[in-house]
Amino acid sequence: MTRVLIADDQELVRTGFRLILDLEPDMEVVGEAADGAACVRAVAREDPDVVLMDVRMPQLDGIQATRALTAAGSRARVLVLTTFDLDEYVYEALRAGAVGFLLKDAPREQLVSAIRQAAVGEALLAPSVTRRLIERFVDGAPTDTVLRGRIEALSAREREVLTLVAQGMSNAEIARTLFIGDATVKTHIARMLAKLGARDRVQAIVMAYESRFVTPRA
Repeated sequence: MTRVLIADDQELVRTGFRLILDLEPDMEVVGEAADGAACVRAVAREDPDVVLMDVRMPQLDGIQATRALTAAGSRARVLVLTTFDLDEYVYEALRAGAVGFLLKDAPREQLVSAIRQAAVGEALLAPSVTRRLIERFVDGAPTDTVLRGRIEALSAREREVLTLVAQGMSNAEIARTLFIGDATVKTHIARMLAKLGARDRVQAIVMAYESRFVTPRA
């Protein structure tokens, strides 16, 4: 059973998501929050698997709340809710530790699928859109030399895997491209994340772009 917490300052939005998720036999809405501070408290109390996090809320916004959950070591995986896909707030939320984002008007099937993917550790959702978002907000920014040093310390194979992850490839696609097994891909990714100090694939991708290891439209 996937435990979901909904954080949005609009009651109608929370109710709508709850009605959708209540129809899924493998999902349970364990709580709601109307602002970021309440969300952080609710996550500590309910220990959800996935948090649907509105990016703009009072008290703490979705970025600050995501950052607080990451700092607290929460295992909850945050999906940011937004009305506009190329949104600087969403980019900052990804940097803070969110695993992906959803448009508030996303179809029911996409919402449910995204939650299931997040719950099992699939960090990157809608790869092409997420990559486009990251590209937009790192393009023209100064190179992060500290991150560049961490990436250069990776093994050649780990850097190769990072490049493919940044292209939005799944583990299975990486395995086929490099002619290695799925288990080997998982091992490379786990080691890569540990060396980078990244929580998941999305943070690793942000690091790859901010260090200019991967460049927009490369």
